[in-house]
Amino acid sequence: MIAKFSVQSNDPHLFQTLNGLRHIAETRRFKAWLLDQFGVLHDGKKPYPGAISTLEMLATTGAKMVVISNSSRRASTTIDKLKSLGFDPSLFAGAITSGELTHQYLLRRDDAWFAALGRSCIHMTWSDRGAISLEGLGLKVVENVEEADFILAHGTEGMGLPSGDVRPMSLQDLEKILEICAAKKIPMVVANPDYVTVEARALRVMPGTLASKFEKFGGEVRWMGKPDKIIYKSAMAMVGVDACDSIAVGDSLHHDIKGANAAGIQSVFITGGIHATELGLGSYGEVADLSSVQTLVSKYDAYPSYVLPSFSW
Repeated sequence: MIAKFSVQSNDPHLFQTLNGLRHIAETRRFKAWLLDQFGVLHDGKKPYPGAISTLEMLATTGAKMVVISNSSRRASTTIDKLKSLGFDPSLFAGAITSGELTHQYLLRRDDAWFAALGRSCIHMTWSDRGAISLEGLGLKVVENVEEADFILAHGTEGMGLPSGDVRPMSLQDLEKILEICAAKKIPMVVANPDYVTVEARALRVMPGTLASKFEKFGGEVRWMGKPDKIIYKSAMAMVGVDACDSIAVGDSLHHDIKGANAAGIQSVFITGGIHATELGLGSYGEVADLSSVQTLVSKYDAYPSYVLPSFSW
């Protein structure tokens, strides 16, 4: 089905509803496809139905596919994860993650804001999901706020220790530390701007939630991923294309679609991801009610070019 639908009356933003990507892909209009992973390609545990075959069909059109993810892990880890889930790594031109951007900016420090950061950090990271290594960055992990130059947020499950271990902590306890840091004007670098992510149809709290809370406390945050256009520019540079030749595919209106809007590229909104419950969807692949989509895009002030129930051909 192809249907134009106005986001709101007298609004210039229109989106098309489609059953699959074939209509867009076979025009060969877009040289680069910037693909979100969680909520689009897989749910963290297994690929979505038809996702692998859709990637293979997309590849036959000559499209250059780049994974752009707000994962706090390095790009190589993301490709390894996709391979373990059954995706063919050779189909991707590469991956850009917020974790990779964070690592590179902390390593190079050729950006004025990062150049001004000290070396001592409070590290909020993962515990059950596996801690994030800071090896090679020349950072000193501290527990005492008085010793910290900045906060580095990779996860929401615990506090990194100088030994390299992780002390599991609740969100409430982490937020208490953030409140103290905000009062002391200690800045934060958030290596995963997502608020939540899809994991086997459930939603898990991500570091963006901590960063948002930190801003409410009056703290300064450097957001290292979507919706900031920094990650889109990096992805386009990787494959040597301009914004007019690129299209982004994602399931988060705030991160994926709003980020694509900021970067000046077209986008595909997958309704079966993190907004499935808001849209009243009970099963994967179910088509969302158009009026519900209209309400949601207006709520988030994020405007997709196309709307699909899932990443399918």
